[in-house]
Amino acid sequence: MLEIKRNSIYVLIAFLMISFTSCDSKQEFDEYTSIPKASWNKQNTVTFLFSINDTVQKKNLFINLRNNKNYPFSNLFLIAEMDFPDGQKIVDTLEYDMTDVTGKFLGKGFTDIKENKLFYKENITFPKSGEYTFSVRQSMRKNGEVEGVASLDGITDVGFRIEKTQ
Repeated sequence: MLEIKRNSIYVLIAFLMISFTSCDSKQEFDEYTSIPKASWNKQNTVTFLFSINDTVQKKNLFINLRNNKNYPFSNLFLIAEMDFPDGQKIVDTLEYDMTDVTGKFLGKGFTDIKENKLFYKENITFPKSGEYTFSVRQSMRKNGEVEGVASLDGITDVGFRIEKTQ
């Protein structure tokens, strides 16, 4: 009897692992970079290289962030740069809310780590096929200060994701 229960537990664990790692039909690119010591230095630009073959299908682009309870701000400023195969470049200054009005961190997760899926570009088509580069860096500064925050605590991982639209 004990052997049957043990086998049932193994089957349940295997089923759960397969469920959590199953294919994501919308995903075209999804990659993360860990931030050393969960402190994002303003000189540390995180870069992702990816190829685009489809110049017809519309896509959504996301910046994915994982933060812990040491993140000291309610918002986040980022500088994002997209380099195209033909040398064209787009640079955006972005602001995202990281907490709600009560100070509770946004994002998903039951532990101290919250995962945020932040829209970067919505419903776009890439104009050329080829190799693209996406780079992002933090651009936070404290109120009333000219110099930016040298090391932004609480950011554990930075990611970039491309999804097909439905």
